[in-house]
Amino acid sequence: MENLFILTLPIIKSIALALVTLVVGLAIIKRFSKFLENRVKKSHIDNTLKPFISSVVSTILKVLLGISVVKILGIDTTSFVAVLASAGLAIGLAFQGTLSNFAGGVLLLTLRPFRVGDFIEANGYTGTVESIQVLYTNIITVDNKVVFVPNGSLSNASIINYSVKDTRRVDLKFGVGYDTDTNRVQEVLKEIVAEHALVLKDPEPFVRMSEHGDSAIVFTVRVWVKSSDYWTVHFDLIENVKNRFFEENISIPFPQMDVHLNKE
Repeated sequence: MENLFILTLPIIKSIALALVTLVVGLAIIKRFSKFLENRVKKSHIDNTLKPFISSVVSTILKVLLGISVVKILGIDTTSFVAVLASAGLAIGLAFQGTLSNFAGGVLLLTLRPFRVGDFIEANGYTGTVESIQVLYTNIITVDNKVVFVPNGSLSNASIINYSVKDTRRVDLKFGVGYDTDTNRVQEVLKEIVAEHALVLKDPEPFVRMSEHGDSAIVFTVRVWVKSSDYWTVHFDLIENVKNRFFEENISIPFPQMDVHLNKE
């Protein structure tokens, strides 16, 4: 019994030391990662790179910690790496999605189709880019949900970036009855557009009759605005047109025509 204890004592010590190293190491990595994250946030590095750098450093440190724990347990790291290398194909297949997401993150940071803070639409989601992590990109939707989109699929998807350009065009359509004075309708629409302070004068606003519908004559209104003013102008014009049409006794067919606009 005593001999058995003597034989197992080194193993017990190795396991205990490995556990202590693991726990302490994870605690140190957590504190260091937090420290690094704060330092990176205060630096002049591009905001898009900041979360990615923190994630990569944290991942590398955890991998090194894992190798250290394996070495403490008495496993030859050289042999361990050789075994991993020999099983590389199987591991590669098992982690194909993970490797694809990592490569996708590198592509996103290299090609820069969007940056942190941009408002984008991709993979069926629309929202503001909060961060680009090692494997996922965090998108905050307009109703404040956090969507974690895999970088692999995101790098291969069609991306609409609404924040690249300083200006956007608001497209609206309004229907009026066939018995309405169309010249007066066009004048009223032009007045409404001209009176809105956020509508840009250049490019010049567009107001024209565009369609003879089944129950209405359709007018198309297109105005340019600053990207940040898009929704304000969009809602204002709809409200202002309704109110002015009521004041001018301009008939609006019932049911009212659907409003068409650029999707965001």
